[in-house]
Amino acid sequence: MTSDNENLTFLIQQLQQGSEHAFTMLYDKYSKQLYRNIVRLVKDEDTARELLQDLFLKIWENRWNINPDKSFKSYLYKIAENLIYAHFGKIAKDNRLIAKLVSSYVDFDTNAEDAIIRQENHDLLKKAITSLSPQRKQVFTLCKLEGRSYEEVSNELGISTSTIRDHIVKANKAVKQYFLLNQDVAVLFIISQVFFGTK
Repeated sequence: MTSDNENLTFLIQQLQQGSEHAFTMLYDKYSKQLYRNIVRLVKDEDTARELLQDLFLKIWENRWNINPDKSFKSYLYKIAENLIYAHFGKIAKDNRLIAKLVSSYVDFDTNAEDAIIRQENHDLLKKAITSLSPQRKQVFTLCKLEGRSYEEVSNELGISTSTIRDHIVKANKAVKQYFLLNQDVAVLFIISQVFFGTK
């Protein structure tokens, strides 16, 4: 780990001296993961590539401002996050595009659902869960936040697993709808989750 950190520090120092080789090395090391995160948000490969190019252009232009003693990865992700905010700021007036972002992210496929659950303390999600009926909120909390199986919850609450499944399906839809009704906050939440959750 120490040698990796020393190598990274050396690359950053070389970058600050104008080394294109060091820049290429850093690009190769971080660009793929950054691109995956960006494309997950913008849902367009061309846009993602443009934002990635903008990101590394900023790195090159501001290489003197990089602090080798601080996390370079965090620095990259902060710039990426700002570029994503700016991108959606340009299209904020088009509610259809914002709705598409929220909807595609909160479609409750495995990755999106797990990502949202990991942010259980986020105010938006807490409010969405609070809006559920008492039993549905209890089922959602036990199954999704505490990770219990349908069988365990069925035995504990004395209701069938099919009823548990029905509650989960309807709770998922309700949470998604809540996000769609609170799009501005949801967009910020999604962006921060994708970037902060993958560092």
